[in-house]
Amino acid sequence: MDAQTLRAQAFKALHERGGIFVMPNPWDAGSAKMLAGLGFEALATTSAGYAFSQARPDGGLTLDDTLANVRAIVAATDLPVSVDLENGFADDPAECAQSIVQAAGAGAVGGSIEDATGRPDTPIYCFEHAVARVKAAVAAACSLPFPFILTARAENYLHGNPDLDDTIRRLQAFAEAGADVLYAPGLRNADEVLAVVRAVAPKPVNVLMSGGLKLTVEQLGEMGVTRVSVGSALSLAALGEFYRAAEEIKTSGTFSFTSRSMPYAQANQFFKG
Repeated sequence: MDAQTLRAQAFKALHERGGIFVMPNPWDAGSAKMLAGLGFEALATTSAGYAFSQARPDGGLTLDDTLANVRAIVAATDLPVSVDLENGFADDPAECAQSIVQAAGAGAVGGSIEDATGRPDTPIYCFEHAVARVKAAVAAACSLPFPFILTARAENYLHGNPDLDDTIRRLQAFAEAGADVLYAPGLRNADEVLAVVRAVAPKPVNVLMSGGLKLTVEQLGEMGVTRVSVGSALSLAALGEFYRAAEEIKTSGTFSFTSRSMPYAQANQFFKG
């Protein structure tokens, strides 16, 4: 059995074993290796985090950029990797589905497709088109020679439309279309999380813990959440500390930030072997 199939089976098992697991989001191979060294069981890419590391805004990546990052992360660890495919880098369902196939070819064993268009004037695909895109992505995932965990995302909350009813309607339709995991980033409180979990049960739900939602892994597990991710939060934490350190040098001419830095030996140890 090849390494990718083993990763795929391990990733599938995480979703089926019961309970909750955290799937943090590295932005490059180095951050992936550190997360693996801490004992996490799976990783997910972050489109925003990787874009920032390439001096681009979120949404500024191409499919080729994304696949290159997946290859680097997969090569850096033995963990299952799920890829943030944004909207599949295409409006057309068939082209969206092809992105799933290419992600698998880059080493991913899971991936997410969102219903956001990337266009500010019409940020969310209409319901029927969004469902058609998920159906095509599911068919592509099912064509692969190993289990590929497809996550379908309803993006209303990230685009100024916190409509829980429409979000749940979309997630239920995505579940009916065959998506393995349902995900509505931007949920604001425990009641909304619980409503989503109940609406799509028994399908697994991913919750984004970033920004305003303040819940613990234990609390989310008690609600029936299967998977937790953090999006760009770790990338932003790293960028925030880097910026504060550089700002201190520039404005004060001091270096107190070094007292908070990871020791050289500890950092170096992560990347040995």
